[in-house]
Amino acid sequence: MIHTTEILCPHCKGNNLQKNGKSITGTQRWRCKACKKYFQQEYRYNAYTQGIKERIIELTLNSSGVRDIGRALKINKNTVVAVLKKTLKTNHYFPTEEESKRLNALEVEIRFESEADEFWSFVRKKSN
Repeated sequence: MIHTTEILCPHCKGNNLQKNGKSITGTQRWRCKACKKYFQQEYRYNAYTQGIKERIIELTLNSSGVRDIGRALKINKNTVVAVLKKTLKTNHYFPTEEESKRLNALEVEIRFESEADEFWSFVRKKSN
């Protein structure tokens, strides 16, 4: 009985691949001849798997905290912070430096209004 699996490039979905050595952990590395990118079939650390960076940004936009994202994706919180720092300049959901300067320059007027009713209290004497 022979089992075969077709290996496809995760970037371009092509099958024109060549072996490109092994990683430190002994996993086979591959190089796609079409898009010239390197990849492995499986990774030991979850942060290297395909689509994790997009999930980090998605969870950040859904108001999840750094530790919460790390716990959900089973990666270190420092990795989450590093990915967010890298995407801060390239992601259009986060404000640029110019936009943040304009937001800080906005003048906002804050008003506090209150309304008071009569308040009766009896402290140690019913006659009061």
